[in-house]
Amino acid sequence: MSSDAVLDFAELINRAGRGEATAIEALVRQYEPKVRIVARVLLGPALRPYLDSVDLAQSVHKSIVTGLRDNKFVAHSPDDLVGLAVTILRRKAAKHWRHLQRQRRLSGDGTARGRDELPGVLSTLSGGGTDPADDAQYRDQLDHLCNQLDDAERTILDLRLEGYGPSEIADKIGISRVALRVRLTRLRQRLQAAGVITDWL
Repeated sequence: MSSDAVLDFAELINRAGRGEATAIEALVRQYEPKVRIVARVLLGPALRPYLDSVDLAQSVHKSIVTGLRDNKFVAHSPDDLVGLAVTILRRKAAKHWRHLQRQRRLSGDGTARGRDELPGVLSTLSGGGTDPADDAQYRDQLDHLCNQLDDAERTILDLRLEGYGPSEIADKIGISRVALRVRLTRLRQRLQAAGVITDWL
């Protein structure tokens, strides 16, 4: 990006932060197409019945505009802006997933998953691809990963998927919150290495 383009983008960010409609529209054009695609993929079959990708994209837009106005976000380039928008999108989808699972658990609608169901749930949370062969290979990777989890790791994942918060999980399985944080970090790293989106964890 040339220095003129950097200055133009910085000026656009400043104008959007001041609430100028034309600047906000120009910024939205830079990140909205990517956000819509990621929203559709990220929701997957698990969340699609409960959350519309357009609503999710609009929520991201509102967060970005508010954050720019309040000087909470820094974006030095269009790529930074797209990255910020996608991060916000993933966090919002993960928050909605946890909320939905917690509601199911509290209302008694949640059913316990069998040992063989975890790879399918993880695959659903990561969104589906368009190539069936790639999907099958990805599912095999998840099966292998899930078979390598010990009972404590599987319990932590299951409880998190059911909407339990970290403090609740630590109390439920009888370990300290610090120990749980360490285990969650390791689980995130293993899942991310396998290509699983871990914002819900």
